[in-house]
Amino acid sequence: MVVITGTSSGIGRATALYFLEKGEEVSGIDIRPSTIHHPRYTHYVADMTKKEELPNIPGVEVLYANAGVQNSRDDIDVNLKGTMNIVEKYAFQPSIKSVLFSASSSARNGYEFPAYCASKAGVVGYMKNVAWRLAEKYHATCNSISFGGVWTDLNKPVTQDPELMKRIMDVTPLKKWTKPEECAKWAYFLTRVNTSCTGQDILVDNGENDLNCTFVWPDKE
Repeated sequence: MVVITGTSSGIGRATALYFLEKGEEVSGIDIRPSTIHHPRYTHYVADMTKKEELPNIPGVEVLYANAGVQNSRDDIDVNLKGTMNIVEKYAFQPSIKSVLFSASSSARNGYEFPAYCASKAGVVGYMKNVAWRLAEKYHATCNSISFGGVWTDLNKPVTQDPELMKRIMDVTPLKKWTKPEECAKWAYFLTRVNTSCTGQDILVDNGENDLNCTFVWPDKE
């Protein structure tokens, strides 16, 4: 059984569909109704900030704590505290094989809204604690993935503005953002293919963080 949060749209939805394509049984948790109709998919409407609303789901092998908000009044409550609720409920049991968190490149560089950066940096720290506990007791992997720009509804304030997107692409080495379908493949690799990498935050940002070269010279192309 694969459990993914935030499956009604964006990265969560694309990831659920990809796991279903791979033949997995998937349960999705979202505060909104389902947008996926598949015989191996079960949807639960729940607010992950409220522990009492979380459903009982037996036999969880893969947990992807993906759901989150951005620049809201609830960034800390949802992104960090809600994520902790999800992981503490579903991860620590004998069937678990892998846990994955959605962090953010903002957790490393701080270049976004204050509470959002703090919440995602907290996710990375919490991931390392979970990784240690899971490895010690269940020999399961646990990592986080920090995407940079992704084509999701959360980023419409910039993706729908050509001038702002040009400014972003000017400082993005690969001149692209990541699509949710590619994010899904990363999630599948880190949870179902990977068996040795654990306790790591994987940065997937098209070179924004480490290759954003500002060196200027007349002969440089």
